[in-house]
Amino acid sequence: MATASTSSSSRLPVMFRALRHRNYRLFFSGQIISLVGTWMQSVAQSWLVYRLTGSSLLLGIVGFAGQFPVFLLAPVGGVVADRKSRHRIVIATQTSAMVLAFILAALTLLGHIQVWQIMVLASLMGIVNSFDIPARQAFIVDMVRSEDLINAIALNSSMVNGARVLGPAIAGVTVAAIGEGWCFLANGASYIAVIIGLLLMVVPSRELRHDGASGLERIAEGFRFVARTGPIRAVLLLLGLVSLTGMPYAVLMPIFADQILHGGARGLGMLMGASGVGALAGTLALAAKREARGLGRWIAFASFGFGASMILFGSSRSYPLSIVLLMPVGFSMMLQMSSSNTLIQTMVPDALRGRVMAVYSMMFMGMAPFGALIAGAIANHLGAPITVALGGSMCIAGSLIFQSRWPQLRGEAHQLIVAQGMWSGEPPQEMTSQAVEVSKREQGSRVEN
Repeated sequence: MATASTSSSSRLPVMFRALRHRNYRLFFSGQIISLVGTWMQSVAQSWLVYRLTGSSLLLGIVGFAGQFPVFLLAPVGGVVADRKSRHRIVIATQTSAMVLAFILAALTLLGHIQVWQIMVLASLMGIVNSFDIPARQAFIVDMVRSEDLINAIALNSSMVNGARVLGPAIAGVTVAAIGEGWCFLANGASYIAVIIGLLLMVVPSRELRHDGASGLERIAEGFRFVARTGPIRAVLLLLGLVSLTGMPYAVLMPIFADQILHGGARGLGMLMGASGVGALAGTLALAAKREARGLGRWIAFASFGFGASMILFGSSRSYPLSIVLLMPVGFSMMLQMSSSNTLIQTMVPDALRGRVMAVYSMMFMGMAPFGALIAGAIANHLGAPITVALGGSMCIAGSLIFQSRWPQLRGEAHQLIVAQGMWSGEPPQEMTSQAVEVSKREQGSRVEN
């Protein structure tokens, strides 16, 4: 774990307490700049595909091409994150992403861009993300102390959503004024900041496990742990359902911006920015939380709110009202995603962290391409508003099932958190010292078997 740096940084407010760690400050400052560029590219790429084709189906296909590799290759990325230096992996993936952004910028600015090229570059970016997401999520633990992990994960999500407010707004203006290619160029340049921050870090070496097991055996070990651990399994299943049925609303946003709300490229930027405002508020609410207690209820509440908000958004035909409705959509969506990430990270042993976060990546990003493809096809026949409303209904149903089952899983979740040393204060009343020891032995045996 990284050590606290100075006495002044240790007096940071509770909401920003993870920033007292030097490595996390470097990571945070670089990522803020880079993520603005990432959101600029995301919005500009969607608009470019829509401008070239006018097809909701092709929007879904491009979304599928960009995220399907995560579903396919994230388990391999998880094994690599557990066996190799996470610091070096993240440097390599961020550098690769920078190169791909510059290639997309060059093709667009030179007027040679075609939809198949966008699909190929999106697929390559998906391969990069297959290794980047598990390593980057697991790397957070290497930068902060255990008592600051919840805050670090929440601040990491707040970076994404702070950029999600600014990036789409900048992209909307930039695309309308000078075209999509300049957004891609800005994204490529933004990676320089995060790469410099990573190179300036001093990361303590961690003990790497070399037991002679093959890569397939290690992948299977991660899946077995998830399958046998009730609370983690339940959280990931709900996350996968929401990603499959709810998250594709973002893929259809160009259709809402142009055909339904008549806002054009600027309107697309404002709509995405409004969702980002809500998402930022959700992650800041999590950042103020000191412990993992109650996160299961937060997850159930947030997934229900996400579904209900999407149904209301899908029924709106007013541009100002749609902007307002996207704020609770973003708030509840990111509160569920961030709370799920946080709760899983507090329950998983570090030896399995990369592989479990790979399964998280499969559920979070890997299910989204299937959802984007399905949503694009449904929207082609029934329209975008009905598609979004159907997705919202599925999210509500999933939240109700999760809520009905979570009380039976809460005790095991407490045991896992205490066993990993992530529970602040006294253990919950249902925990006995014997239960804590049993949990520790179970975790040890799961890592060894």
